[in-house]
Amino acid sequence: MPQLPSPIQPIFDPLFDQKGLQVFVKREDLIHPVIMGNKWRKLKYNIREAKAQGHHQLVTMGGAFSNHIVASAAAAKEHNMQSIGIIRGEELNEDSNPTLKQATDLGMRLEFVTRKEYKKWRENPSLIKERFPDSYFVPEGGTNEFAIKGCMELVEEINMDFDYICTPIGTGGTMAGILKGLDGKGHVLGASSLKGDFVHSMLKDLLVEHKIEQHNYQIFNQYHFGGYGKVTNELIDFINGFNENHQILLDPIYTGKLFYGVIDLIKQDFFKFNHKIILLHTGGIQGIAGYNVKNKRKIS
Repeated sequence: MPQLPSPIQPIFDPLFDQKGLQVFVKREDLIHPVIMGNKWRKLKYNIREAKAQGHHQLVTMGGAFSNHIVASAAAAKEHNMQSIGIIRGEELNEDSNPTLKQATDLGMRLEFVTRKEYKKWRENPSLIKERFPDSYFVPEGGTNEFAIKGCMELVEEINMDFDYICTPIGTGGTMAGILKGLDGKGHVLGASSLKGDFVHSMLKDLLVEHKIEQHNYQIFNQYHFGGYGKVTNELIDFINGFNENHQILLDPIYTGKLFYGVIDLIKQDFFKFNHKIILLHTGGIQGIAGYNVKNKRKIS
């Protein structure tokens, strides 16, 4: 059973005291041991819709270390559904890394495709629906109208005043859900894990499509550390130091970059005295095992 509402935990640091700030972490990573964070939020209503339509099989897509792939496999299993994962990279197999092995162990059938074919399918979901006509399709990263509906609910759980809520950005669904839940109130900061300015237009298109207020958010894309899935020793040292100081483990793809970015903004006096800041921990911890297998600098 999911642990809801996810707790809001204060964190303390001499830097925060010096700047006169109160900082909190909404521990979405504690919702579920496998379907954690925004993945649980995104899949909640997608699973309901799949069952309402009479589907018994879920098909989705993702990369070799995708949190979404593992979460989808676990969610399908919990709801007695079959699952198929379309994985980017024809050179891979079920034993290539802990993420793919875990998804397989959870009952997901993996299909490995070339990067060219993956891109074609991602841009044309109708091709997937033709290939798997009896399956319910969830897009890469889980972002669609049902994901946004699920992410809206995390705002309803926040029973305190705050000035900023800060979230990582991947496909934009979590930030869109938060903005829709806030309905024009408060401010949202997004730290992009993707390299490039296209993130701004991607999110704007999503907000327009779902008729969501657009005036109360800001995206920072200088904290991607080289792009999606890229890390540096500086980032890993930050993650390990944060865990040592606060006993909160961050992942290197999303939350590590977000928390690094927000603390850097605090140092730059982006926030005003007495501001209350909530950082969203969206989970992603499963990917650490795979990261540690292929990198010398470990996350611990």
